[in-house]
Amino acid sequence: MLAAIERKESVDFVDFAPAKSLSTLETEVIDLFVELFRVLGQPRSQAEIYGLLFISAQPLAMDDLMERLQISKGSASQGLKFLGGIGAVRSVQVAGDRRTHYEAVAELRKLTTRYLREEIVPYLERGQARLERIGAMVKYLPADDRSRADGRVAMLRSWGKNSRRVLPLIIKVLGH
Repeated sequence: MLAAIERKESVDFVDFAPAKSLSTLETEVIDLFVELFRVLGQPRSQAEIYGLLFISAQPLAMDDLMERLQISKGSASQGLKFLGGIGAVRSVQVAGDRRTHYEAVAELRKLTTRYLREEIVPYLERGQARLERIGAMVKYLPADDRSRADGRVAMLRSWGKNSRRVLPLIIKVLGH
């Protein structure tokens, strides 16, 4: 491309502005969320997006997130979709800019409640159906193996039952 510019040929798009690097503060906040999201089993890119939006003084457009975090359009889009779905980010309009911008929602109670409802409750429901299938499979094990497997399946059922009993109470205590 530089050769084309030197020969004064037409170039469709040239952007020599380097990506704005992350400050030490931004990097530390992002890393904090990366560790938290890792514990929750969520992708690094989602944590990076949330972390940058959380510490940013103003809302950022998806292009800005992609550039600053060096992530793909697909990662940015999927991350924003997930984070928006659980109420961790919201879209906002910025005067004079037609792009959609995003900002972090920093209300822990709402975030936790929504994450529990939208991620954990469905997981437990899917797990219950899977446990039924596993229980049916155990019946076909040799007698020596069946006893231990039955005990383990009973333990998993108990954990699921207790989780399904406690989770609505936690959601209610959180207030949403």
